[in-house]
Amino acid sequence: MSATDPTATGNNPTSTGTSEAASGRDNMKGHLNEAGSHLKQAAVDGGDALRQAAGAAGEQLRDGTEQVRSNLSSGARASRAAASELGDAAREQYDDIMDKGRELCDSAADLIRERPLVAFGSALAAGWLIAKLARGGDR
Repeated sequence: MSATDPTATGNNPTSTGTSEAASGRDNMKGHLNEAGSHLKQAAVDGGDALRQAAGAAGEQLRDGTEQVRSNLSSGARASRAAASELGDAAREQYDDIMDKGRELCDSAADLIRERPLVAFGSALAAGWLIAKLARGGDR
């Protein structure tokens, strides 16, 4: 073998190229495997984050629903209390009006007992006036 012979020095371009290609493929496979494992871990982490976010959203929804229920319940209690107070006030005014009506009837009865002729004359005049107005001026 000569000095210029590439096989003589052990620098065979064919064997070196083949081993470099194999080494490059091995490196590429390693990098692809590493990238694949990183992608797999990212997918697992993304799924975990999505589950956590869904759980937090569900908890917020439950809290919001409970808050709405509480507010509606408080509103209903306040409405019932207001209706009860309104009913009590209406009953009180009704009782006051009925008491005043009874007092007026008692006062009229006392007046009739004290002055029966005045009461009779007043009733007769009121009846005549109402009849006159009802006929509308017919004589």
